[in-house]
Amino acid sequence: MAGASLAMMCVAVQAADTSAAQQLERWSAQAAAPGQPERGRGFFTSRHGGEWSCATCHGSSPTTQGKHASTGKVIDPMAPAVNPKAFTDTAKVDKWFRRNCNDVLKRECSAGEKADVLAYLVSLKP
Repeated sequence: MAGASLAMMCVAVQAADTSAAQQLERWSAQAAAPGQPERGRGFFTSRHGGEWSCATCHGSSPTTQGKHASTGKVIDPMAPAVNPKAFTDTAKVDKWFRRNCNDVLKRECSAGEKADVLAYLVSLKP
Protein backbone atom coordinates (compact mmCIF):
# COMPACT_ATOMS: atom_id res chain seq x y z
CA MET A 1 0.00 0.00 0.00
CA ALA A 2 2.79 2.43 0.87
CA GLY A 3 4.39 1.78 -2.54
CA ALA A 4 1.15 2.66 -4.31
CA SER A 5 0.87 5.91 -2.32
CA LEU A 6 4.44 6.82 -3.17
CA ALA A 7 3.83 6.08 -6.85
CA MET A 8 0.71 8.27 -6.83
CA MET A 9 2.64 11.11 -5.17
CA CYS A 10 5.36 10.86 -7.80
CA VAL A 11 2.80 11.11 -10.60
CA ALA A 12 1.26 14.19 -8.94
CA VAL A 13 4.68 15.81 -8.63
CA GLN A 14 5.51 15.08 -12.26
CA ALA A 15 2.20 16.55 -13.45
CA ALA A 16 3.02 19.91 -11.82
CA ASP A 17 6.63 20.40 -12.83
CA THR A 18 6.51 24.11 -13.55
CA SER A 19 4.53 27.32 -13.13
CA ALA A 20 3.14 29.93 -15.47
CA ALA A 21 5.92 32.28 -14.34
CA GLN A 22 8.58 29.67 -15.17
CA GLN A 23 7.01 29.05 -18.58
CA LEU A 24 7.05 32.80 -19.24
CA GLU A 25 10.73 32.93 -18.24
CA ARG A 26 11.52 29.97 -20.51
CA TRP A 27 9.91 31.45 -23.61
CA SER A 28 11.18 34.96 -22.92
CA ALA A 29 14.72 33.53 -22.67
CA GLN A 30 14.27 31.58 -25.91
CA ALA A 31 12.96 34.71 -27.63
CA ALA A 32 15.74 36.83 -26.09
CA ALA A 33 13.05 39.37 -25.12
CA PRO A 34 10.47 39.61 -22.35
CA GLY A 35 6.89 38.73 -23.19
CA GLN A 36 4.68 41.76 -23.82
CA PRO A 37 1.13 41.51 -22.37
CA GLU A 38 -0.46 43.96 -24.83
CA ARG A 39 1.11 42.21 -27.80
CA GLY A 40 -0.10 38.91 -26.32
CA ARG A 41 -3.65 40.23 -26.01
CA GLY A 42 -3.59 41.25 -29.67
CA PHE A 43 -2.23 37.86 -30.67
CA PHE A 44 -4.86 36.03 -28.56
CA THR A 45 -7.79 37.91 -30.09
CA SER A 46 -6.61 38.08 -33.74
CA ARG A 47 -7.56 35.58 -36.43
CA HIS A 48 -4.19 35.69 -38.24
CA GLY A 49 -5.83 35.28 -41.64
CA GLY A 50 -7.79 32.13 -40.74
CA GLU A 51 -11.17 31.30 -39.28
CA TRP A 52 -10.06 30.97 -35.66
CA SER A 53 -8.25 32.98 -33.04
CA CYS A 54 -7.19 31.72 -29.62
CA ALA A 55 -10.31 33.47 -28.28
CA THR A 56 -12.55 31.44 -30.60
CA CYS A 57 -12.29 28.48 -28.23
CA HIS A 58 -10.75 29.93 -25.08
CA GLY A 59 -13.21 32.81 -24.91
CA SER A 60 -12.76 36.54 -25.26
CA SER A 61 -12.08 36.62 -21.52
CA PRO A 62 -9.48 34.00 -20.59
CA THR A 63 -10.61 34.37 -16.96
CA THR A 64 -13.74 32.36 -17.75
CA GLN A 65 -14.39 28.95 -19.27
CA GLY A 66 -14.17 28.57 -23.02
CA LYS A 67 -15.77 26.08 -25.36
CA HIS A 68 -14.09 24.33 -28.28
CA ALA A 69 -15.56 25.63 -31.53
CA SER A 70 -15.81 22.20 -33.18
CA THR A 71 -16.36 19.73 -30.35
CA GLY A 72 -18.19 21.91 -27.83
CA LYS A 73 -15.89 20.60 -25.09
CA VAL A 74 -15.61 22.98 -22.13
CA ILE A 75 -12.13 24.45 -21.70
CA ASP A 76 -10.88 25.62 -18.30
CA PRO A 77 -9.96 29.31 -17.95
CA MET A 78 -6.49 30.09 -19.30
CA ALA A 79 -5.55 32.83 -16.82
CA PRO A 80 -3.40 31.40 -14.03
CA ALA A 81 -5.01 33.82 -11.53
CA VAL A 82 -8.31 31.92 -11.83
CA ASN A 83 -6.94 28.51 -12.85
CA PRO A 84 -3.88 27.65 -10.73
CA LYS A 85 -3.31 24.47 -12.78
CA ALA A 86 -2.80 26.45 -16.00
CA PHE A 87 0.70 26.07 -17.42
CA THR A 88 1.98 23.74 -14.66
CA ASP A 89 2.81 20.71 -16.82
CA THR A 90 5.54 21.41 -19.37
CA ALA A 91 4.70 18.44 -21.60
CA LYS A 92 1.03 19.44 -21.78
CA VAL A 93 1.86 23.10 -22.32
CA ASP A 94 4.17 22.23 -25.21
CA LYS A 95 1.61 19.82 -26.71
CA TRP A 96 -1.29 22.27 -26.55
CA PHE A 97 0.69 25.25 -27.83
CA ARG A 98 1.91 23.13 -30.75
CA ARG A 99 -1.61 21.88 -31.56
CA ASN A 100 -3.45 25.15 -31.02
CA CYS A 101 -0.92 27.31 -32.85
CA ASN A 102 -1.19 24.97 -35.80
CA ASP A 103 -5.00 25.30 -35.71
CA VAL A 104 -4.88 29.10 -35.57
CA LEU A 105 -1.70 29.94 -37.52
CA LYS A 106 -1.12 26.79 -39.61
CA ARG A 107 2.36 26.71 -38.03
CA GLU A 108 3.96 26.44 -34.62
CA CYS A 109 4.10 29.63 -32.57
CA SER A 110 7.47 31.25 -32.07
CA ALA A 111 8.97 31.51 -28.59
CA GLY A 112 8.21 35.24 -28.69
CA GLU A 113 4.56 34.64 -29.51
CA LYS A 114 4.29 32.13 -26.67
CA ALA A 115 5.98 34.57 -24.27
CA ASP A 116 3.62 37.37 -25.33
CA VAL A 117 0.48 35.25 -24.93
CA LEU A 118 1.62 33.97 -21.56
CA ALA A 119 2.57 37.48 -20.41
CA TYR A 120 -0.97 38.56 -21.29
CA LEU A 121 -2.57 35.59 -19.50
CA VAL A 122 -0.39 36.07 -16.40
CA SER A 123 -1.35 39.77 -16.29
CA LEU A 124 -5.09 39.01 -16.01
CA LYS A 125 -6.82 39.21 -12.66
CA PRO A 126 -10.09 37.52 -11.60
